[in-house]
Amino acid sequence: MDGETAICEHKNSHEIETIPVAELVSVAQFGEPIFPSLEPIAKVENAPNDSLWHTLIEADNYHALQLLEYLYEGQVDCIYIDPPYNTGARDWKYNNDYVDSNDAYRHSKWLSMLKKRLLIAKRILNPENSVLIITIDEREYNNLGMLLKEMFPEATIQMISTVINPAGVTRTGGFSRTDEYIYYVMLGDAKPQALPLSDEWRGNIKGGYKDKLRWNGLQRSGTGILRSDRPNMFYPVFISEDGKRIISVGNPIPLDADRQQVQVPQGTVAVWPVFPDGKEGRWRLGRGTLLHLIDKHYVKLGKFRGESTSITYLARGEQMKVESGDFPVIGYADDGSVIVDESAYKAKFVPGTQWWISSHDATQKGTKMLTALLPNVSFTFPKSPYAVKDAISFFVSDKSNALIIDFFAGSGTTLHAVNLLNAEDNGKRRCILVTNNEVSEAEAQILTERGYQPGDPEWEKHGICRSVTWPRTEYSILGKRADGTVLSGEYFTNQTTTKEVNRSFYQLGFVENPASLTPAAKKQIVALIGKDKLPQSLVKADSRFIVSEKHTASVLFDPDAADEWLNALEDQEHITDFYIVAKDSRTYNNIRQKVVDLLGTVTVTEPLKRPMSEGFAANVEYFKLGFLDKNSVSLGQQFAEILPLLWLKAGAIGKRPELDSAELPNMLILPQNSFAVLLDEDCYGKFAEALLETKNIGTVYFVTNSEEAFREMSDGIGIEQTYQLYRDYIDNFVIGSRRNNL
Repeated sequence: MDGETAICEHKNSHEIETIPVAELVSVAQFGEPIFPSLEPIAKVENAPNDSLWHTLIEADNYHALQLLEYLYEGQVDCIYIDPPYNTGARDWKYNNDYVDSNDAYRHSKWLSMLKKRLLIAKRILNPENSVLIITIDEREYNNLGMLLKEMFPEATIQMISTVINPAGVTRTGGFSRTDEYIYYVMLGDAKPQALPLSDEWRGNIKGGYKDKLRWNGLQRSGTGILRSDRPNMFYPVFISEDGKRIISVGNPIPLDADRQQVQVPQGTVAVWPVFPDGKEGRWRLGRGTLLHLIDKHYVKLGKFRGESTSITYLARGEQMKVESGDFPVIGYADDGSVIVDESAYKAKFVPGTQWWISSHDATQKGTKMLTALLPNVSFTFPKSPYAVKDAISFFVSDKSNALIIDFFAGSGTTLHAVNLLNAEDNGKRRCILVTNNEVSEAEAQILTERGYQPGDPEWEKHGICRSVTWPRTEYSILGKRADGTVLSGEYFTNQTTTKEVNRSFYQLGFVENPASLTPAAKKQIVALIGKDKLPQSLVKADSRFIVSEKHTASVLFDPDAADEWLNALEDQEHITDFYIVAKDSRTYNNIRQKVVDLLGTVTVTEPLKRPMSEGFAANVEYFKLGFLDKNSVSLGQQFAEILPLLWLKAGAIGKRPELDSAELPNMLILPQNSFAVLLDEDCYGKFAEALLETKNIGTVYFVTNSEEAFREMSDGIGIEQTYQLYRDYIDNFVIGSRRNNL
């Protein structure tokens, strides 16, 4: 150093060059320990009374991961990353300067770049129950799969294929790409949770998912159905003569006893488990169990048919849906059975491995949503926030306080998705985003020609973090842009709302004589209605109407059979479309009105939309990663720079604390942030007394050079989470650099 200039020697060529000190930037070589800090850049506070704060870190993600390992080793519930796909594209470049020279001989640079980061990512994941989610395209999914098996031999790994661009991305000389792949690396007890999903998620999976309460027939079907198979399951159920109530339940009778000899109480009808051909069957439940379910209102009578009246009940799984509130009880029928609200229920299930969900479309829900937030910013292939929300929901829906990290944050979709999820279920999930601030190749060329360099404010404001990630985060939370423009548009949510709408009726007046319709003519009518509503296979030789429990449409071929049709329509609430063959309007209107009187309106469930202008009740701190001098840290000269790290390590609870002056206090007691710091160990007595009088302190930091003093002070306060400064901080990065360089 010579005044304001530095004499520098090139590491390889040994060429000597004199450079102004102001133009020098201190960098760490790969493998050298770094001592990070976080410089506050900006924040958005849209929930001042909420202690939850998200974090955005502008940094190379390798160094940021080293910091996150210090802060959250073994604590992260979910990591979601969408790494660069190694396409060679230069639109938004990724800083791979930290790939060392040996990597080219051991792996591709892409795999090596990712492996270095995944080594640290593995250490911050909770080994008992957490998930790593990585999206990738067809170029690297095979290599990535092998890398994950190598790095996570103890994990359960599964790959999903998901359509994100139905229109397709052209591949020269090949098929257009419509999908990408999602790797789920499940650690410990982690497994996908069954969620209430829309029909899109069912794909080709058949059966098992009902959006209505399922009542099982009391009479056994299938195998072991005869009275002789279980004689104690053969007993009478006495119902009222009008078929509206269960009066009592009789005792099982001996196998050789004649059921006709059983005395029937006056005013009742005996219902036995007898098949239409007269063969004696048996019930599914014993008498005691049936009586118990009757008391709980879980037994229901069907349409009264005398001794053949059907009886149904709720099995244990369906009972749990009622008792958990999935199907709220809104009343009781004449027979005592529960009446539930089925309008908002969605069956919970785990989907298959092929997803084609319309809200996951990267163009319609990714690019267009980002454009709605940032009209003048171009960003290539942003993810749909619904795709990210759904991907993480299978593992954090039951973790309302989950810690979620994305260290390839890009445009900031993951935090957007977490805010959507929290808004849906009032969760307190915390998200940490990490992204660099690289500018596009084209932008870099223009800025260079204008004389700007990396680090200049004019250069930095065009970087991805400052021009895309942060504005998107800020605007989406506030519901408006920096210029005050209110956001237009709406979010889709998993919440639903219901409304009553009229059923649809159609007069088929082109048939001159309905009674003369042949089966072929009836099939033609059904074909006109559409096979998606009614299949022609439902038409039989003697069909005067069609009513199906599996279809939402019904047709009356012969007006003279209207009364019979109406009887068949009873309790068929799912039918919404009615086709009536009637030449004159009077007949049609008369029958139509009878259907309306019988079934009334239909309850329709629709997705509840959330205006983008509402924003989100959320808070975010935006930091830039910096580096500290080890000796200055050891001497306690950079406590103010380390304070944001202590806040994050304690859980980022409450508004980030700041020092009021340059002079350091003897201690900090911060119940609103759930941590405390003792800077002068001579004040330990007062510090310990203050902790006893203060609630909500979960983490304590002691500044001391003595390990023995640290242990004694930790033992004296009775708080589990204690750390020694500055040794804990320094040792972490020295040891970590050695471990990461192995």
